Parts: sequence; structure tokens; C-alpha cells
Amino acid sequence: MPLGHIPDAAGAEWPHNDFGLGVCKRMAETDEAALRRALQALVDPASGRDIVAAGLLDSLTLRSGLVHVALRADRATSQAMEAVCRQAEALLRRQPGVLNATAVLTAHRPAPPPTPAPAAAPPMLPDVRFVVAVASGKGGVGKSTTAVNLAVSLARQGLRIGLLDADIYGPSLPQMLGLARKPEVRGEKMIPLEAWGLRAMSIGFLVDQETAMVWRGPMVMGALQQLLGQVEWGALDVLVVDMPPGTGDAQLTMAQKVKLSGAVIVSTPQDVALADARRGVRMFEKTSVPVLGMVENMSFFCCPHCGGRSEMFGHGGAAREAERLGVEFLGEIPLLIDIRTTSDAGTPIAAAAPDSTAGVAYAALAARVWAKLQGPVAAGPRIVVD
Repeated sequence: MPLGHIPDAAGAEWPHNDFGLGVCKRMAETDEAALRRALQALVDPASGRDIVAAGLLDSLTLRSGLVHVALRADRATSQAMEAVCRQAEALLRRQPGVLNATAVLTAHRPAPPPTPAPAAAPPMLPDVRFVVAVASGKGGVGKSTTAVNLAVSLARQGLRIGLLDADIYGPSLPQMLGLARKPEVRGEKMIPLEAWGLRAMSIGFLVDQETAMVWRGPMVMGALQQLLGQVEWGALDVLVVDMPPGTGDAQLTMAQKVKLSGAVIVSTPQDVALADARRGVRMFEKTSVPVLGMVENMSFFCCPHCGGRSEMFGHGGAAREAERLGVEFLGEIPLLIDIRTTSDAGTPIAAAAPDSTAGVAYAALAARVWAKLQGPVAAGPRIVVD
């Protein structure tokens, strides 16, 4: 396509095509860097420095000979910067290859101060040395009875012991400890009730015995956190937590909100209970809670009349399962009528008859748990998948 030449106002000839589109050679000689250098001739009225060095040039774009510039300004300097805008437009239009130029002011706001990092939440249970969860994969295996007598046996060894009933739906501590009064409130914290040498707290102390806790999961988790953080536990060597059966929200809340020192898994000897206990072990493994070991409850029955021994639910299943999972077998607890009657009467057998067969068994369990808490504990059980 033939090109012609059109003279500009200064007499210089610009090439053009038949469609009237400018194809200026001098336009190629100008780039954004050159235009920035040209703007250094303008002075910031506030600092006396050139506007580029003063940081007032917010942006500059060059496209097809058209230049757009944004200059920073605030309320105090906006009037003076209006004149600088007009100077910038006139200066840029004189540059080679620039067909037109516009300059505008942009509001300049100081950077907001850095947001302070949120304060770290105070650790829950700061005065408790060890927190031990007594758990089972299912109900009906005597977990609460084991937790209560374990706590009482630890207290009988001269330790400062707390006992938390984490079973919101089925609290059993009031019955088993013989406590039927509400805790005192001082300031914003509840004072745990004391019985049998230990401090205890349960949702059962706060609601009527026949009240059904028809709560959804978030309410249960909130209640559990209150029992942990809004109770004046004081300095304790061990807080024993009677966990609800299963592997649900309460177990996850405990593992996430409290640094559990270990878990004691309670099971009866028969296979159906061991299968659920195995799930409990795996749940604590997934939450990086050490498993201190397994206890075989109702291991054998002793006849109160003839003294004969009967293995009503089998025997040794928990010991074999503990070996298979790579965790310690902590001992056997017999099935005795006295354990049931003392629990129903609110006088745990570990306190009422410490020299009995059951009392000695619970004392041995407590001694082993305490020894394991003070020594190195494996990071978790070894899981063997069939």
C-alpha cells in the first residue's frame, strides 16, 4: 500500500497510509522508560524532589502513542498536584511519538499498620502433669468402673488425682462416687467435688439425675470443653478422664484440645468386645496419643460361695490382642459381685476394700500406669492389619 507524507505543525512529515493511520517513525524511538525519565523534570511541590524520586508516579502506560499517567496525591496536596498533572500532560505531549497524554490523580492512603498476631490461647489444664484417657470401643465393658477405681488407687498412692466424667449422655460418676450435690462456683470457674481422695467433675453434678441430655454434637463438645477449661482443677499429678464409649466427637475433642499423656483401653475377653477395643486403639493411633496398654475387665468370675473360678466371657483375649497390636497388657480385673455392689453404693472397692482381690488388682493397675507415665512411652501402638 503506497505511503504518503503529512506535515505536522512544526513542518515535520509523518508517514501515513491511504486509511489515514499514522505510522510515525519517531514513535518507535519512545518507550515507557524514556517517558519516566522525562517526568523527572517535574517537581513535587511538597518535598521539592522530582515526582518520580518522590514516589508520586503511581503508573504509566504507553499504547499506540497514547500515554496515561496516574500521580499519587492526598487531600493536603491535591490542589497543588492538579497543576503538576497539567504540566505532566504538556510535557508528555512534546515527547517524540506521543500522540496524546492524560494525567490523573489517585488517592494515596498510607499503608495500614500490621495486624498484630492473635495472642496464643492459654494452655488448657496448665497445672496438670498427666492426662490419661480410659476408653473402650463399646459400652458395657466396665470402663467407668475401671476409671473410678484406677483414679482412687492412684490417689491412695499419695498422688494428686482428678477424675473427669467425659460421658455427657450417660454420666455415671455421681452414682459411683456417692455425690449428689452441685459444685460451687467461684468467679467464672466451678470447684470440683471431692471424694475418696480425688477431685471429680461430671455433667451429672449439674443436671437432674433423670434429665435426658438430648444434645447435638456441637453442644456436647462445648460442654466437654467447659468441664475441662472452666473447672478449677488446681495442681494435679494425673487427671483421669472417663471417656464415653466409641470413637466419636468426644474422643476427637479430647485429642485436639488437651495434650493426652496416654490412653488405657478397657475390654472384656470375648471377640466381639476385642474387635471394638481394636478400633479404639487405632483411633488413638490416628490422633498421635500413646496407648499405655490394655486391661482385661471381667477376666474371670469368682463364686462368692465356693470360691470356684469360671471364665464366663473367655479368658486371655485382651492379653493376646495387646500382643498382636504391640501394646502392653496392663492386667486382669476379675468379675466380682463386690465390685458391682460397692460401685452402686458410691463406695469404690479400691477405697472400701483395698486389700480385696479386686482392690489389689486395681492397685497393681494404678502402679503400672503411673510407672509408664513417668517413663518413656511409645509414640503409638504398632498396628497389624489382618
